[in-house]
Amino acid sequence: MRCGPAVILLALLFGAGSALAQSDSIGKPGPVEQIAPTAKKQRAVHTHKTAARLQPKAPAVNPAPAPKPDIAKSATAKVEPAKQDHAKVETAPSPELAAIPPDERLKIQSALYWSGDYANVGAGSNALEAAIINFQKRNKSKLTGMLTSEQRAELVAAADNHEQEFGWSVVVDPATGIRIGLPTKLVPNAREAANGTRWSSPHGEVQVETFRVKNTTLAALFEQERKGPETRQIEHSALNDDNFIISGMQGLKLFTVRAKLRDGEIRGFTLLYDQMMEGIVAPVMVAMASAFSPFPENAAPFAALAKKVEYGTGLIVSADGYILTARRVAQGCQVIVADGIGNAERVAEDTSGLALLRVYGARKLPALPLIREAATGGDITLIGIPDPKEQDGAKKLTEIKAKLANSTAITLSQPVPVAGFAGAAALDAKGQFLGIMETRNFTLASAEPTLPPVRLINAATIRDFLAAQKVPLAQAANADARKAAIRVICVRK
Repeated sequence: MRCGPAVILLALLFGAGSALAQSDSIGKPGPVEQIAPTAKKQRAVHTHKTAARLQPKAPAVNPAPAPKPDIAKSATAKVEPAKQDHAKVETAPSPELAAIPPDERLKIQSALYWSGDYANVGAGSNALEAAIINFQKRNKSKLTGMLTSEQRAELVAAADNHEQEFGWSVVVDPATGIRIGLPTKLVPNAREAANGTRWSSPHGEVQVETFRVKNTTLAALFEQERKGPETRQIEHSALNDDNFIISGMQGLKLFTVRAKLRDGEIRGFTLLYDQMMEGIVAPVMVAMASAFSPFPENAAPFAALAKKVEYGTGLIVSADGYILTARRVAQGCQVIVADGIGNAERVAEDTSGLALLRVYGARKLPALPLIREAATGGDITLIGIPDPKEQDGAKKLTEIKAKLANSTAITLSQPVPVAGFAGAAALDAKGQFLGIMETRNFTLASAEPTLPPVRLINAATIRDFLAAQKVPLAQAANADARKAAIRVICVRK
C-alpha cells in the first residue's frame, strides 16, 4: 500500500479554487452562491484511491522514510492542514545565516523546499533555521541550525541538480501574491488566467494555476469545487476553518485543488496532469507543496510572465511628455500606451533598471520635480496603478505600505499582488518622492542575485539618467507624485 505518504502529501498540497474543465485549460471560478460558514470542526471525506496514485518519489536530498499506514483506519482518516503559514513563524535570521551570500542562500532554501524540510516549521522560529535543523535531523548531524561548509555545498549541489533537471524555481506570482515552486521545464508556458496565472506544458499535459478570489466564503467555494465539471470524480475532500483540499480524477487527468482563507480573500493553486505523467510529476509534488505559501511574508523573485498585454506604472517627469518607468515594463513592446495621453515611444533605458518614454506633442502635463536625495530607510508608501483585474477594469491609484532597508531593498508590509506596480513611485513618511519601485523576476535574479526582488531606484539615480538624456525637469516644489502617476500599457506580439 502507498496510502501513508500520499496522505501526508495531500495535507501539504494547496490548490486553486477554479473549476477545472475537461479540456487542457483550467476554468475560472463562476459565481458562487453564498452558504453558511462551516462549523468550527473539520469535515473530511477521502478514499485511498487518490493516495495510491499520488505517492511521490523520494526527494533528492535524503528523505525521511514514510511511516506505514494503518490500513484499517485509512478509509476514514482525517487530513490535518499543514502547519506551513510562514507569516506566523518567521523571525530574524541569525547573523551566520544572514551572512550567506544571497544567491547561495536562495539555492539552499530551494533545496530545503525540495526535500520537504520546510514543512511543519514551528511557530516562533526562523523558517530557514528550522528547516536546516530538520535537514540535520534527517542526516543525523548535530542540530545547530547552522550549516557546515560540507552541508552548504551539498544543498547547493542538490539545488543545481533540481534546476537542471526540472527548471525548479521558487517565485512569487505577481498577479496573486502567492509564493510557489515551479518546475519550469515541465511548465514553460505562462499566461494570464481568470484569477491568477497559468503555467502549462506545451500540450497541456501538466498545468499549474494560481488563483485569488474575494467576496465569497471558503465553504461556498468548497461546495462549488466539489460539484465541478461533470467529468470530475472526487476521491478526497476536506474542509477546515481556513482551508480546503479536493482531489481525484477529471477525465483522464489527476487533479488536486486546495485553497486557504485569510483577511477576507481566498488564495490557492490547482495542479492538473495526465496519468501518464505521474512518474515525472510525482517527485516535484512534495517540493511544490513545501514551497507554496498563499500569504508569504518573505521576499522571493517574481515569476516572469511576458504577457501579450502587460500593465505598469509611469511617472511624468517633464511637461513636454517624458515619462519614467521601470525598464521591464517597456521591454519587448510592439506598442506602448501612456493611458489617457497617447502612444509612447521608448527613447532610452539603462542598466539601473530605468526606461524613458515620450509622448510626442504632449504639453503642460503634471510633471513631478525630482528634489529628493537618496533615501536611507524607514516606512515608505508605494503609489501605483494595479493591473485592471485588481480593480474590475478601473485604473485608480492604489497605495501599498512598505519598508525600505539599506536604501535599496523594499519589503511589503502585507503580501499583496504587485501586478501593475512596476515603476510605482515611492514616497517617504512625509510624502516626499524617494524614487521608483522595480520588481525583479527569477531570470534577472539568477544573473544578478544580490538585487532584492522588490527594490528602490532612488531619485539621485533617476536625476543622473534624465540629465544624460537632456530631459528638461520640472522646477516646482512640493508637487504631488500622485498627480504624475499614470498607467503604462505594453502590447507585445
